[in-house]
Amino acid sequence: MSKTSPAAEAARRRTFAIISHPDAGKTTLTEHLLLAGDAIRAAGAVRARGENRRTRSDWMKIERERGISVSASVMTFEHEGLMFNLLDTPGHEDFSEDTYRTLTAADAAVMVLDAAKGIEPQTLKLFEVCRLRDIPILTFINKMDREAQDPFALLDEISSKLALDPAPLYWPAGSGGRFKGVLNLQDRSFLPFAKKTGGAAAEDEGHPGAVDFDSADIERFLDKAEREEVEEGGMLVTDASKPFDPQAFLEGHMTPVFFGSALRHFGVDQLLHGLGTYAPPPKIVKAEKAGAESHVAPGSDEVTGFVFKVQANMDPNHRDRIAMVRLCSGAFRRGMKMKVQNTGRQLSVNAPIMFFASDRELAEEAYAGDVIGIPNHGVLRVGDSLSETGTLRFAGLPNFAPEILQRVRVKDPLKAKHLKKALEGLAEEGVTQLFRPRIGADFIVGAVGQLQFEVMADRLGNEYALDVIFEPSPYAEARWLAGDKADVEDFINKHQSAIGSDIDEQPVFLGKSSWEIGYVADRYPKVRFQKTKERG
Repeated sequence: MSKTSPAAEAARRRTFAIISHPDAGKTTLTEHLLLAGDAIRAAGAVRARGENRRTRSDWMKIERERGISVSASVMTFEHEGLMFNLLDTPGHEDFSEDTYRTLTAADAAVMVLDAAKGIEPQTLKLFEVCRLRDIPILTFINKMDREAQDPFALLDEISSKLALDPAPLYWPAGSGGRFKGVLNLQDRSFLPFAKKTGGAAAEDEGHPGAVDFDSADIERFLDKAEREEVEEGGMLVTDASKPFDPQAFLEGHMTPVFFGSALRHFGVDQLLHGLGTYAPPPKIVKAEKAGAESHVAPGSDEVTGFVFKVQANMDPNHRDRIAMVRLCSGAFRRGMKMKVQNTGRQLSVNAPIMFFASDRELAEEAYAGDVIGIPNHGVLRVGDSLSETGTLRFAGLPNFAPEILQRVRVKDPLKAKHLKKALEGLAEEGVTQLFRPRIGADFIVGAVGQLQFEVMADRLGNEYALDVIFEPSPYAEARWLAGDKADVEDFINKHQSAIGSDIDEQPVFLGKSSWEIGYVADRYPKVRFQKTKERG
């Protein structure tokens, strides 16, 4: 057991999320951050053969088959006196809601960009989600050992598309076959990049140590023309961009930029050092206490936290259901009793879990910034606030109106009851949204993108042994209804055929088109048709 205070322990925490578009190397970077932090012995390339080489963070069957991340996972490791909690997010834009919820649990984010592609338009949404929360972003420009865009063009893209001031801490010497390393713009040391052939050797930290750029040693790695090119690039970018300001970074206006190659384990140690140095520890969080506005400081005595994700069936041998809780204050101890604010139910947390992707171990203690898993059977849901007194409520997590609505049915009619239970479980996790029309026995599922339906079908088949069919639904859009109770009930009574309920039994208007929703909203100005709903 730690003898230090909750405030001192919280100050050691760095909780960060990794976001990127698919194939930018996010999962590979996750692996190599764990390797740099001595959390694993060998990083397994995403598509490497053999069960023993599968990636630690992509643990779902569909993730391993496709080589993409579709679920947020959590990994904890200690490095140089700091405790890092790494939240790996889905890379696909269809899962931007899961990413948004994960970012509520993070104090900083690492944005991974492919040096050849920059910011791709279809994934701008993920980065905008990050900007919405104004959380500090560190940028890692990956795959520098392949042909890349001009680094100035990449910085310009960050500036114009994300309204962030990029502040490079390093400057690359070439790219692709000409990539020789990076110049540290702060102390003018040069980190040489050693080309490797063969997979296993690339994982060794076989890059030469840093050398002084202004010493004769540099001639071993760069010829005269290359030195002049790096020198000129470094001077230009130093003159053209604002100097790195830690305060502007913490306020979400500036991003420090790192260059490297995650697969070759180059630049990863520098990124981890940057996270430890610049990323903030847990902050004071806004909350409501007994209906009045309040704040929760990480060093407060009371243990508090909120559920940002629920994950079922991480262990297929046991029908487990784990609520991932981000702690906001106090010194948590195994066996403590916690209360759920909105239901008043008390939980004895006897088997809390610290995560290492799908590996896990019992958490004897945890502090603000840590993420613990609480096994439960339907007691905890996304957005729930937990505290020892049960009086604190953190801001709920949003549900966004789905962009695609489909009808789902099971091929075997005898399994209809099982389908209801399985869909409710997936909806509580936030994988999908479930609507039940008032008239008829259909299940309408909503998602942001097509890939969510594929993941849903895969999980229903693997975890629940249900063979399902998705069919076009008569509805195009869903809106939550809000307003004065009498006005909402009057509207519902007049539109029974277009009314459904969500998993929380909240009334939902199911529109056949966006035009119909606009038309109905004009006719009933006292009823609000909402695109988002707060959970918790």
